Amino acid sequence: MGRVYIDCREYPSESHCSVALCADNEEELLEAAVQHAVAVHQHQDTPEFRQQLRQLFKQGTPPVESPPHAWEIETG
Repeated sequence: MGRVYIDCREYPSESHCSVALCADNEEELLEAAVQHAVAVHQHQDTPEFRQQLRQLFKQGTPPVESPPHAWEIETG
């Protein structure tokens, strides 16, 4: 398996977070993503939340340019 990432720029937040995290494996990425989500976005670290984060992981590395936000794609 190659690099995996999660990119906060793709999801709406009041803080307009610009953090993108990547790692060589899903477990390492999950731990970093949970720490970020709890510290910055005030999420609760629960098994359900961890499963939700895992579903947002993508293969590769985050793009340099900010990707389109999910809510912008849906609303056009």
